[in-house]
Amino acid sequence: MTARGRRTRRAAGAVALAAAALLLSACSATSGSVDGSTRYVAGDGSTVLLAPGERAAAPALAGTTLDGDALDIASYRGKVVVVNLWASWCSPCRAEAGVLESTYTETKGKGVEFVGIVSGGKDSIDNARAFARKFDMSYPSMFDADNSLVLAFRGQLPPSAIPTTLVLDREGRVAARALGEVDRSRLLGMIEPVLAEAS
Repeated sequence: MTARGRRTRRAAGAVALAAAALLLSACSATSGSVDGSTRYVAGDGSTVLLAPGERAAAPALAGTTLDGDALDIASYRGKVVVVNLWASWCSPCRAEAGVLESTYTETKGKGVEFVGIVSGGKDSIDNARAFARKFDMSYPSMFDADNSLVLAFRGQLPPSAIPTTLVLDREGRVAARALGEVDRSRLLGMIEPVLAEAS
């Protein structure tokens, strides 16, 4: 490899690391105390819904769940998929965990799947597993140790807060995004229009 090629590769790696650091280091810079020492990026409460013609394909998302199983979101093609970015140290994630679980239970028979992505920057898999047990999460979550899954969502509607919730349509395109904690009304307001679309 030439010196120029090595420099280009190092620069690309630095950009990816900087993006992960921005998402996660900002967690220590803005609102909301969590156990007095850790802080989180508070979402602005915005929700964006995109018309079918405005949607871009979601990135390939595959990894290992907290239970050690392989999961590829492509296997859910043909269903509406809710992707929730969370962390065990995030108090809004704790606050919305029951809403996510109950909404999953309510909608899974209608062709909706839920998948969590645990931001691994400041988290550990043991803490993530304890969180999932505490909140009786029955849908799978993947542990994103190097934040590669989070970083894959560059472009149209990137997750820029913890928590962030995305809804993918039946074709695997990003149809909606909510920054910050979701309640049942907000979550169903993202899912139901996508679910109502002709398959």
